[in-house]
Amino acid sequence: MTSAAVSRADVRARGRVGVLLGAAAVLAVPLAVTAGAGSAQAATASCTAGTGPYQKQAERFLGRPVDGRQSPADCRAIRDFQLDHGISPAAGYAGPVTWGVMDLVGKQRAAGSNPNAERKCPVNKGRIACVDLTRQLSWIQDGSRLAFGPVPIRSGRDGYGTRTGLKQIYWRSVDHWSTIYKVRMPYSQFFDGGQAFHAIDGSVWSAPGSHGCVNMRRGDAKTYWSMLKNGDDVYVYGRKPGT
Repeated sequence: MTSAAVSRADVRARGRVGVLLGAAAVLAVPLAVTAGAGSAQAATASCTAGTGPYQKQAERFLGRPVDGRQSPADCRAIRDFQLDHGISPAAGYAGPVTWGVMDLVGKQRAAGSNPNAERKCPVNKGRIACVDLTRQLSWIQDGSRLAFGPVPIRSGRDGYGTRTGLKQIYWRSVDHWSTIYKVRMPYSQFFDGGQAFHAIDGSVWSAPGSHGCVNMRRGDAKTYWSMLKNGDDVYVYGRKPGT
């Protein structure tokens, strides 16, 4: 897995001094679980993983009979979820990483169309991009009105956390290229010393996280690009699971 960041030269060239933080990842899918091409291929093969420590939780999440015993159908369902969410190895074993992603996806679904129900993101700022690290969600508000989202994101890993607080977008680069990690960062919108919203080519659910940037699915990052501009507020709060 690779990571992306903005270089010191990139930031200096635009009069901003930042830290070298960035992001990366693997394939993304909607909040609703949908099977991809990899899942379809896997379903035709045998699946023989044993019973994992989170077997019952996985069965309940996937709508399988909850008996705590791995069956071939259970294994295939778990493996499909792993393939769809960039979890490796995708072997159908209900371990802590798989259950952690299932639990997070469940919380993201529960946010529904009211992610700011607890009003933790300011509603007196006009247009603002909200980032909830705890649920790994982001959305855009116009005052108290939800303008877009919520959408899943992938924030900084342990030791490279996405910094919390009120920020502002200060530089945008639609087809940014990291000169440090030699990777693309499409639709980059920088809001805090090198940390940015940007698209990734992989999964926003994959462990362990970025090097500080807020990773997004390409379509979501493109919509953020169309809706936000320099000077718009960004509010980051909460804490990423595992950090």
